[in-house]
Amino acid sequence: MKTVRLKQNMSQAELADKSGVSISTIKRMEDGEVKNFESLIRVLRTLGKLDIFVPLVEEEQLSPNEYYELASKANKPKRKRASKSYTKENKEESEW
Repeated sequence: MKTVRLKQNMSQAELADKSGVSISTIKRMEDGEVKNFESLIRVLRTLGKLDIFVPLVEEEQLSPNEYYELASKANKPKRKRASKSYTKENKEESEW
């Protein structure tokens, strides 16, 4: 975060002011300590680096083989349970 801030020629005070967080929060974040996710989002938005979260929400593309396997599993008929009318009473009683 510090490297990005310095490349943008911005002081900690400027970043804190623009993002709406305290300077101490900026210092802690640059030391690797993040206590509040909302503050992190504000700072990253100010630095134009929200795109670091994109890999977390992107869906992976299925290969043709993976898609075929998934589709074939969905089309398999499911096993059926025996009907409820079949109970022990319907069986013949054994003499044992």
